[in-house]
Amino acid sequence: MSGPNDTSFHDERLQDVFRDGVVAEDLPSLFPLLRGRGLLRAFSALFHGSETQVLLRLLVLRTIGARSHATEWTPQEIRDQLAFVDPVKLETVVQRLKDHDILVYDGETMRYRIGPVGRKALGALAAMLEFERDDDDGLGYLTAQLAAGQAVGRVSVDELGHLLSRLTELKEDFDRAVLSGSEHRIRRAAERLESVWTWVEKGTDVVASITRQEELEPAAHRLAQAVGRAQSSLLRQAGVFQRELNKIDQHRVHLGRTGLSSSDLVGWLRAQDIDTLSAFEDGQLLLPLPAPFLHDQIALDVAEYELLERERLAAEVTTLPSAEAPPETAELPTSEEDLRHLEAWHAELAALVAPRELSETLIGDDYALSAYRLSLLGLLGDPESAALEGGTADLARLPLALEIEPRLIDPDLPHIALVSAGRLRPRDGAKDTTDA
Repeated sequence: MSGPNDTSFHDERLQDVFRDGVVAEDLPSLFPLLRGRGLLRAFSALFHGSETQVLLRLLVLRTIGARSHATEWTPQEIRDQLAFVDPVKLETVVQRLKDHDILVYDGETMRYRIGPVGRKALGALAAMLEFERDDDDGLGYLTAQLAAGQAVGRVSVDELGHLLSRLTELKEDFDRAVLSGSEHRIRRAAERLESVWTWVEKGTDVVASITRQEELEPAAHRLAQAVGRAQSSLLRQAGVFQRELNKIDQHRVHLGRTGLSSSDLVGWLRAQDIDTLSAFEDGQLLLPLPAPFLHDQIALDVAEYELLERERLAAEVTTLPSAEAPPETAELPTSEEDLRHLEAWHAELAALVAPRELSETLIGDDYALSAYRLSLLGLLGDPESAALEGGTADLARLPLALEIEPRLIDPDLPHIALVSAGRLRPRDGAKDTTDA
């Protein structure tokens, strides 16, 4: 006699769905399902029936399984914990879970506890519910399942195949968005890629670890390589979206000088409900209808020329103005460049005979002056700048060297938060001249 968990027992109802001569146990794709019949029966007991019944069973199971410090429950504790549930319905649910070994009743202690099958169901349900909150594409759940298997050394070919299929579907959706040329679809696809970006990067690390396993079977290794290629393709997709958006920007139509574009108008229209859009039609249909042979736009252009442009041309003065003597050069307004800060700083640096820290050199009355001084320090020792004339050329010819370190320090200045560590140091020739 076969037991309830025996995968070789003959099921008349299952056999009826196959053609004559086909044995259910001989189908490779069906064998894993037959082997896991015990777990499938538990899921059938949980999810068979209406949505209300399913939610009630899961509520009872999750409530009993949530207590980790004391895993056994007396019937009264279950009734007290779920006092908000109808007693008759609660008793029915507990009995159903017990009949399918999801709950196990110990006759000696007269207590319930979650059975092994129930723990598996709870674990699978907890994982799916956790990723349902922020994983609409399902990529996070599939990646997490693959990572969990890889961590314990059990890489599933089915999980690799599911992840590859989902990555392929995402790539096809993104390609269709690009081919559509629609800015709205491309931006929506870019946001979708941004939402799964973290899982793609984590999946890349997991697949890289899987492919390094020497004992991995060939089929799993080929699938892992295919998954890696699909992930790399998705990582390059962001650049494709940006290039397409740049092309769209080049052809975007701007509405006058308002700063608005046709994309802004389309986005605003998409945000309106159907009642608002239909209200725009009120009063727009002219009655009586114009004759179909009358091109109203052409008629408007002709009327505008006859009523406005013709009169404007007739009133336009086209005579040249009389000649005037050019102004004297001395009368032209001139402005002198303010070089006070540069000259004062040049005198200060010219007198420098010992190394000075960069944070002390940049001290100024405000941030603008300090930034101005920092920009001029790059001219020190520049031969091209030193060959010119003027205040900056004089600064470039100073016998000073600027040393910058790859770290930031707090200069303790009111206008500067951080500055590169460094110093101004007199060059060797300058030191020798000073010593002499």
